[in-house]
Amino acid sequence: MDRIQIRGGNRLNGSIQISGAKNAALPLMIVSLLTPETLTLSNVPRLADVRQLQRILQNHGVDIMVAGKRPGQNGHSGDTKQLSARTIADTTAPYELVSKMRASFWVLGPLLGRCGEAKVSLPGGCAIGTRPVDMHLQAMEALGAEIAIEGGYVIARARHGLKGAHIAFDKVSVGATHAALMAAVLAEGDTIIENAATEPEIGDVATCLVKMGARIEGIHTTTLRVRGVTSLHGTEHSVIPDRIETGTYAMCAGMTGGDVTLKGADAGHLGAVLDVMRQAGIGVDVTNEGLRIRRNGQALEPVRVETQPFPGFPTDCQAQLMALMTMANGTSMIRETIFENRFMHVQELARLGAEIQLHGDTAEVRGVKKLTGAPVMATDLRASVSLVIAALAAEGETTINRVYHLDRGFETLEEKLQACGADVSRISGN
Repeated sequence: MDRIQIRGGNRLNGSIQISGAKNAALPLMIVSLLTPETLTLSNVPRLADVRQLQRILQNHGVDIMVAGKRPGQNGHSGDTKQLSARTIADTTAPYELVSKMRASFWVLGPLLGRCGEAKVSLPGGCAIGTRPVDMHLQAMEALGAEIAIEGGYVIARARHGLKGAHIAFDKVSVGATHAALMAAVLAEGDTIIENAATEPEIGDVATCLVKMGARIEGIHTTTLRVRGVTSLHGTEHSVIPDRIETGTYAMCAGMTGGDVTLKGADAGHLGAVLDVMRQAGIGVDVTNEGLRIRRNGQALEPVRVETQPFPGFPTDCQAQLMALMTMANGTSMIRETIFENRFMHVQELARLGAEIQLHGDTAEVRGVKKLTGAPVMATDLRASVSLVIAALAAEGETTINRVYHLDRGFETLEEKLQACGADVSRISGN
C-alpha cells in the first residue's frame, strides 16, 4: 500500500493547475445513460473514483473511449472521455460495484428515466456518516416510480414512464438534487424541484443537460423547473475546475507561506472559503490566470466557522481549515453541521502536536507554535489531505499511510506540490 512522505518547512512558490471537479465529473459521466448518442466530456480528472465509475457504467453497457492529448495540453489538463450508451445492457447496479463509491447510486434516476426500471444496490455506510438515500427515493416516488427494497437492493419501476411532479426537499441535499434532476429531464410533463442544492457542480450538470436538449430553468437557484422531453442528444462539455482542490492548495500555501498561483481556479465558486482565508491573514487575489495565494511571515489569525450548504463554507474544506488553524495565533472554533462523524482527522492531527478539543459538533482548535512530523493514517478523502497540509509545516518527517483515499480525489497531488518546492514523495508499497 502506497504512502506519502513529507519533510516539512519549505515555503511554496510557483503555480498549480487546478484539475476538473470530481464532484461534477462523476454525475456528468452518469448523465451519459440518458442518451443513445455520444457525450464527450473534457477536463475529466484522473482519479480512482473516476476509474471506478467507468467500470460501473461499462457494466450498464456504456462504451467509453479516452481521446488523446491535444497540442499544448500538459499532464494536468485532464482526460477527454467519449461516453456512448447506445443500448443499456443491464439495469442492475450490483453491490460489489456500488459499495465502493456512493455516487454510483445516482444511476437510479437515469436508468428509470431511460428504461423505466432499475435495480441498484443500497450504498451502505460511510466513514464520515450515514448519508441516507431516503430523499433520493422520495423524489423517484414523486415522479411516479414504484419503489421496493429487497435483499439490500432498491428495485424501482415506472411501467408507464416517469411523470412530472412537485418535489419539495425537507433539507438541502446535493445527491438528492442530482437524482431528481437527472430523472426529471425525461419525465412526461413539468417538474418543480424546491429547496434544491445550489452547488456549482449541480449547475454544471444542469448546463450540460441543457446542451443535450433538456429544458431547465432556475439553474444555480434553489428552485429548478424542468419541462420533460422525449429524448436527449449528445454534446461536448468541459468539467468545471475543482473548488475543493482549489481551497485545499490555497490552504497549503497559507500554511507554509510563500506565493502560489492556482491556475484555472474560479473564485466565484469559493466565496466563503476565500473570505475565511482573508480573515486568517492570508493574501487572496483574483487574477487573469485564476487565484494568487500569498503569506509572507505574518501570523495566522484564528477564525470561527460553521459548515453550510453552498454558498456557505463547504464541509469538504473543513478538515483542511482545521489543519491550517492548528498553527494560528489563538483559538479557532469550527462547527460541522453537514456530517455527524467528520472529525476523524482530529486524532491524527494530534499526533503531529495539534491541540484540538471536541465539543459535540464543534472543534476547538488552539494554535500551537510548532508541529512535529510523525507517522499518521488517512481515514477518508478530506481528512487525508488535512494531514498533508499539517505535514507541510511540521518539523521533521511525516509519513501518511492509506493514501488511496487521496487518490480518490486529488490528481497527482505530490507532483503539484513538488513543483512549488515541497519535499513530498510517494513510497510504493505492496
